[in-house]
Amino acid sequence: MARKKKEAQPAKPRMQGVVITGAGTVVEQNIPTTIESNFMPYAMSVIMSRAIPEIDGFKPSHRKLLYTMYKMGLLSGARTKSANIVGQTMKLNPHGDAAIYDTMVRLSRGYEALLHPYVDSKGNFGKFYSRDMAWAASRYTEAKLDSICSELFRDIDKDTVDFVDNYDSTMKEPTLLPATFPSVLVNANTGIAVGMASSICSFNLKEVCETAIALIKDPQHNIAETMPAPDFTGGAQIIYDRAVFDSIYETGKGSFKVRSRYSYDKSANCIDVLGIPPTTTSEAIIEKIIDLVKGGKIKEISDVRDETGLDGLKITIDLKRGTDPDKLMQRLYKLTTLEDSFSCNFNVLIAGSPRVLGVREILEEWTAFRIECVRRRVYFDLHKKKEKLHLLLGLKLILLDIDKAVKIVRETAEESEVVPNLMIGFGIDEVQAEYVAEIKLRHLNREYILKRTEETDELEKNIKELEAVLASKTKVKNIIVGELKAVAEKYGQPRRSILIYAKDLEQEEPEEEIPDYPVNLFFTKEGYFKKITPLSLRMGGEQKLKEGDEIKLSVETTSSAELLFFTNKCQVYKARANDFADTKASVLGDYVPAKLGMDDGEQALEMIVTKDYKGILLFAFENGKVAKLKLDSYETKTNRKKLTGAYSDKSPLAAIGYTEDEGEFILTASSGRMLLFNTAALQTKATRSTQGVSVMRLKKGQRVLNIEPYTDGRFEKPARYRSKTLPALGAFPVGEDESKQLSLI
Repeated sequence: MARKKKEAQPAKPRMQGVVITGAGTVVEQNIPTTIESNFMPYAMSVIMSRAIPEIDGFKPSHRKLLYTMYKMGLLSGARTKSANIVGQTMKLNPHGDAAIYDTMVRLSRGYEALLHPYVDSKGNFGKFYSRDMAWAASRYTEAKLDSICSELFRDIDKDTVDFVDNYDSTMKEPTLLPATFPSVLVNANTGIAVGMASSICSFNLKEVCETAIALIKDPQHNIAETMPAPDFTGGAQIIYDRAVFDSIYETGKGSFKVRSRYSYDKSANCIDVLGIPPTTTSEAIIEKIIDLVKGGKIKEISDVRDETGLDGLKITIDLKRGTDPDKLMQRLYKLTTLEDSFSCNFNVLIAGSPRVLGVREILEEWTAFRIECVRRRVYFDLHKKKEKLHLLLGLKLILLDIDKAVKIVRETAEESEVVPNLMIGFGIDEVQAEYVAEIKLRHLNREYILKRTEETDELEKNIKELEAVLASKTKVKNIIVGELKAVAEKYGQPRRSILIYAKDLEQEEPEEEIPDYPVNLFFTKEGYFKKITPLSLRMGGEQKLKEGDEIKLSVETTSSAELLFFTNKCQVYKARANDFADTKASVLGDYVPAKLGMDDGEQALEMIVTKDYKGILLFAFENGKVAKLKLDSYETKTNRKKLTGAYSDKSPLAAIGYTEDEGEFILTASSGRMLLFNTAALQTKATRSTQGVSVMRLKKGQRVLNIEPYTDGRFEKPARYRSKTLPALGAFPVGEDESKQLSLI
């Protein structure tokens, strides 16, 4: 019988490796404890050693790179390959060559990100304003320290700052750089840590030094007087609002707007953008403009391109025929990052703790740091001079009897006994004796002895001066002030960023074409406004008014007319008739304070209608004074909706009169007297806050109630109410004049 063949059995899997005990077991952990033990060390490392700058203005990566270059002799020597610098820096910074080279690029002159670059570069280092312009590899570029770095490392070898071991304890590195100027404010610095961030804008070096000097001399110095605003390397325009910058200077937080600088080339009909905010790039701006053109939101542009070259940034925008370049740029400011906000967060490490400081506090902390650096330097010099003086004093004793010294040396049998025998023979210590024993035979002459004696006197004088400096905080501060003046004079540059005032740009928008048609405007004493077309007015019935209200002004004009509403809080609100909807006589109309968003308790007192801002305004105050102003005092280049300080607040306003040309007006007092005067007798004032001149004399308890234009026939005998000189009392109305007088309330 044939034997059955065994079927092949699948091979059993063999267990390989180590058996893990407890695999799959769920272990309960306390979340706060786990986060504290695992996450907090990482967070502290990022905050302390990576993202937040210290009072010298540098993050650890910056400091390690610059110190390596300093030790390589690149402060005064020739440039070397960037790859060589990167390699040497890895002895202090173990985060890889790419990260180190990126740091060098951002500190370089070629990258143009800093007002005062620390690295003098050669080759392609990219540009900060370009997203796509990549820098060349480190093997192609060369670099050395810029001359301003001599101010960062001055006296670093004189124990001015502390040194610590590097990551493998093979060499020392400084914890801070003894910068002789407040570099923390001079060059921009941003960083994102864990749970916090830092964003410090750059300021003009000369202004920063002058401010630091002023604060040292007067701690209450107004910083805005010497350092009005930041300064950016791109040369963009800063929209200046004093209140905004005062807040930033005080708290260290806030934001302000930066807009691009441009010029218009009439021959080529194009706009050249020459400076952009530091928070954007040329590619982002161009892409956004292209999207707006494709989407039909912008129709005036025919082409946009990047023409950046050796002369710097340049974005060219070609315009279609008939385009107003200024109006187009106003729209582009609104729709693109040609205008952008820079957010400030002055977060600085002070003694190992992150603190958000105002500008005054930063400069005070820097001054305290610099005082310590100077004191340590002076102490170092003092110690060295005392050591040298100690040696020379020992030498002086020897030189008084050279023959005795020679005899001691000659008669000493063993070399090791020379120093002890000199100590015994002249009563000097071991250090002095060692110094004397090393003197060459050729120096045992009269000239050498005299020079050493003179040097001793000079050393004693210098030691007294250094001790006086250490004993006086004022002298230390004077040294710092002198260094700041020298830095400002040597490295100071004119401002690159232009300041434009926010009040001149408020609500700045291109004017839109609006339909223009005849309308009748009505304004009531209670502050209600109606705009009614002539047809609707003819077809409508009686005007509907709030109980007790009455129409104060009725004007025939067109819908393009501009309206000025003067309020009881010395403000004027500007609007167009077209901003109000057409209505009917049968409705109350728009309540002006609500429509224009006036302040609480603010009421519209008067309405002035104009198209060309020609004419004269007369502000009659209850104290009898009248201020005469041209209406164009309230005209602005921008479409501002609200003007403060519209008239003087020294006395309550009684009424406002308006006339296109010089003419006669009637003032009415609470006593019933009326005064007729000609506006030509009053001088036109230049400032809106003027108190005017006295026109009507009032007795105690009386006040002016109203001012109105005089119309022919109003008075039977107008001369009765006129006066040759002002101020005047006026006259009581008689006869028919009395019946025409305004009712007094």
